Amino acid sequence: MKQKVEYKVVLYREGMLGSLFLAGSKVDPVRFSEFLNINAAQGWRVVTMEGEVRRMLLFFKREAFMVIMEREIA
Repeated sequence: MKQKVEYKVVLYREGMLGSLFLAGSKVDPVRFSEFLNINAAQGWRVVTMEGEVRRMLLFFKREAFMVIMEREIA
């Protein structure tokens, strides 16, 4: 019997204030770990992720991750 799978796509990025004040914002590894652990506790498993630097308000940059997760459903 095949297991049914549910997918979730999340764009994880840091807040805008760090980008505005520091001209750029990188993802905080501690907060990103907390985000992943919260989702893991709900049964989500990371399938893949891709990092990128996104422009904001023309001059500012901030790091972001697109995370694709899955979990089995009954």
